[in-house]
Amino acid sequence: MKAIMYHYVMPKDEKLPGLYRLDIKSFIKQLDFFQENFGFISKNEFFNSIKYTKKTSEGVVLTFDDGLKCHYDFVFKELKKRNLWGVFYVNTLPFQKNKILDVHRIHILISRINPKILYDYLMNNEIQKFFDKQKIKEFQDLTYWNQINDKHTLLVKRILNYFIEYNHREIVLDELFNKFIENKITVDDYYLSIENLNEMNNEGMIVGNHTISHKVLSSLSKKSQKVEIEESFNFIEQKIGVSTLKTFCYPYGGFHSFNKDTENILKKINVDFSFNVEKRDVSNKDLLKRPHALPRYDCNQFKFGKNINN
Repeated sequence: MKAIMYHYVMPKDEKLPGLYRLDIKSFIKQLDFFQENFGFISKNEFFNSIKYTKKTSEGVVLTFDDGLKCHYDFVFKELKKRNLWGVFYVNTLPFQKNKILDVHRIHILISRINPKILYDYLMNNEIQKFFDKQKIKEFQDLTYWNQINDKHTLLVKRILNYFIEYNHREIVLDELFNKFIENKITVDDYYLSIENLNEMNNEGMIVGNHTISHKVLSSLSKKSQKVEIEESFNFIEQKIGVSTLKTFCYPYGGFHSFNKDTENILKKINVDFSFNVEKRDVSNKDLLKRPHALPRYDCNQFKFGKNINN
């Protein structure tokens, strides 16, 4: 069983000219490649594997993170054409607070402003005073190993996503937006709507949980992790209903992004399975022994999956 992870799947957007994305034409080619070489696991097969047999089926499972609008506009339509299904993981803060997530504000900045300019600004405006030295030590070499980033994009992402303490990051991002971003992007421009999610759910897609605000869970206390996980599940179930498969995936992914507390919280609230990011197939042992760390490949690890920013 091969689980594949996607984020932005879309044609070039003039509002986000430097956004790293998988072009929709490449996505279509990759679906053809998967069909020819591996096939796709049916939803019933997958359900039985997770719930009952604990044995993997041969084929591909498609997953899409962050609840992005392009998942409805382009991905969902293509899956429907092919009678395929996918798992769509959403964060709930954009619905609850009408606010773009910090992680996506970082994407917007990098897509519009030369990352070297952003890096130089971060280094020259006393923002280093907000750095957490322990986080620099912990995450310096563990992050973005499976992505293709230029030097300054990598540095900006690490600084803003990992090195700055959360209680300061929003302030820093507000400062960067006020300085560099003129034409604002709205929540409606960026994310799926509740109506989109209900339609997708009714058409056989699975809606999963990606926390409230897309923070690195391993950086949070157990209490804060519980809030991020449990309250987002409650919101999804209120708005879309209880799914036959209760599923979660870790923001950012990789074993550095969660811990034993995270897995124990997921077990306690009866989540069926959770996706990590790891470059290998899902095995029977994974389903039996550690269903809350199932591996997923990034789409760029297969033919036609290269993300571009032009």
